[in-house]
Amino acid sequence: MDNKDIALYPYISEASRYVESLDFSLDRLITSRAFDSARIRGKERVLQSIAGEITKPSMSNSDEQKILLELLSYPFSRILVSCMDDPFLTRRYALAEAVSSYRSLKAQDFSFFEDFAQDFDIEFQFHDSSFRVHFTDYIKLASSLKAIEWKLVNRKMVRGNVDISKEEFARLLQEGIKHRIESNLPVSVPPEVCEACESYLVEIRTALEERKSNFGDSEFESIESDLFPPCVTHAIANTQAGVNLAHSMRFAMTSFLLSIGMTVDDIMNLFTASPDFDIEKARYQIEHIAGSSGTHYKPPSCSTMQTYGNCYAPDEMCKKINHPLNYYRRKLWFKSRDAKKETQKETPDVIAEQTQQK
Repeated sequence: MDNKDIALYPYISEASRYVESLDFSLDRLITSRAFDSARIRGKERVLQSIAGEITKPSMSNSDEQKILLELLSYPFSRILVSCMDDPFLTRRYALAEAVSSYRSLKAQDFSFFEDFAQDFDIEFQFHDSSFRVHFTDYIKLASSLKAIEWKLVNRKMVRGNVDISKEEFARLLQEGIKHRIESNLPVSVPPEVCEACESYLVEIRTALEERKSNFGDSEFESIESDLFPPCVTHAIANTQAGVNLAHSMRFAMTSFLLSIGMTVDDIMNLFTASPDFDIEKARYQIEHIAGSSGTHYKPPSCSTMQTYGNCYAPDEMCKKINHPLNYYRRKLWFKSRDAKKETQKETPDVIAEQTQQK
């Protein structure tokens, strides 16, 4: 892997070793005027993650200054995120870095993935212009992807290996990248270092509060995808399978997910597999539905869904409700009721056991 590549993917082991070989101190990175550009770029990475996607500059191996700037900006951006110590920002930053990597990974040659996947302890084989990944690695990476087409039972498996396309492999690696970055944040940063970074943190803090103000509180305490109505489940499955949804169905799915408390970032993550995915356009549309224009849009009723041909495989519950949100409310209520019943069944046994012990 050349220097240009390790600058594009600064969280890999080879990038860390390269930065360590430069033999510079944390104090120099924080205070030296020689690293002003690296600090500004580090702040820009965090601000871009709040606003949307982290954009990477075009580079060649001869662009030594650009390569150095990208490599040094990454540890500084991690320092800034750690000083903020905000879970929302941490998740957003990790996702933005991962999505940016996904977009560049899709354009890489097959041979590039050999070193890259090895850094994540993932073994694979080339077969007929596609990848074969061992099912244990597949499960590890796909576990956070909820659409049914990512379920192992819906995949072709040959001798313990799962066949996937290059784009699907890049999508799975996106999950691995996000997990690596998020699980290693926040890092332990001395208070005096955070104080020295305050001039950078002011702008980040302001941007973060503005972004948070665009989201209203949801009535739902949790997001449970197994309780979604069939129409939404089908739409999500198609989205993650790379199928372009009709505009009316995109609106219905997005407004439903926002209403139950899913963030713009989470929904953006669902749309990354769409063939016509445009991150700026998608973010604008999702945030518009979320209420950035002053109007928070609610999902359409079941009758409207039927009118537009978006009602899919209605079940028995669908016959008793008139709105997708009511479907989700009822399913949550039944799940809560059943959980209480199970608790009540166990309680007498626990009391009897405690009485016998006394």
